[in-house]
Amino acid sequence: MAARLPAGRIGSPADIAEAVLALVHNGFITGTVLHVDGGHRLV
Repeated sequence: MAARLPAGRIGSPADIAEAVLALVHNGFITGTVLHVDGGHRLV
């Protein structure tokens, strides 16, 4: 599965944490769904 993803690897808990922190720290982002899936939606 990892080889088929555009990111080339399976995500880690740190990847999710970084996405959450990006949303928390940016007060201009509101009401959005952030897909943290390594590009799986593109394939």
